[in-house]
Amino acid sequence: MNTNKVIQVGGLTKMFGDFTAVNTITFDVEKGEIFGFLGANGAGKTTAMKMLIGISKPTSGNANVAGFDVFTNAEDIKKNIGYMSQKFALYDDLTVKENITFFGGIYGLSRAKIKKKSKELIDELGLKDVAGHLVGSLPLGWKQKISFSVALLHEPKIVFLDEPTGGVDPITRRQFWEMIYKAADEGTTVFVTTHYMDEAEYCHRVSIMVNGKIEALDTPKKLKEQFKAENMNEVFLKLARG
Repeated sequence: MNTNKVIQVGGLTKMFGDFTAVNTITFDVEKGEIFGFLGANGAGKTTAMKMLIGISKPTSGNANVAGFDVFTNAEDIKKNIGYMSQKFALYDDLTVKENITFFGGIYGLSRAKIKKKSKELIDELGLKDVAGHLVGSLPLGWKQKISFSVALLHEPKIVFLDEPTGGVDPITRRQFWEMIYKAADEGTTVFVTTHYMDEAEYCHRVSIMVNGKIEALDTPKKLKEQFKAENMNEVFLKLARG
């Protein structure tokens, strides 16, 4: 495996009976890259992500994530990635601090490491005043920021974000992307799905899925040139309309 490429996918396919949800997709993602995985609802992006994070077995093809094969090493993949789902992933009836401690334990961190990481996270996000509050009482934007930070607790090589900014206000979205940039600058690969086309502009490279296939893959700048479009929304519309 190319050590700079932390995700390598070749001809990956997922079928449900006669229906092909993901159709022979091929791409790779480099260390520290912010890779946007775009597509309309039903395009196959969530199904593809589930195969990459080791919770759904492909029908055919091959994929290697963080050095592990999706067919034979799904459990190793889960230990070496971070994941933040579209729906908020923390526990509303635990405090901020309790959530951090709980997930630190799941990730196998020692008590000393959890204590250190907990303090760093609370200080960095400015949560000192609410560390003892139930997560359920916090605004959605705060929840998403905490969830992202918790997904990075065990210092994974790759973090998968499934529509992480859905439903949050534009200012919080911008702050969230600043956190993504920081993680990437520190060497974490960020694989992010979104259907906010303006967010595609923040990615190093973008793939766009249509009906289970990757129909475009390049930097936002090159995609706009290729499709003679002013923005990524125009690129997407041209692709979706065929």
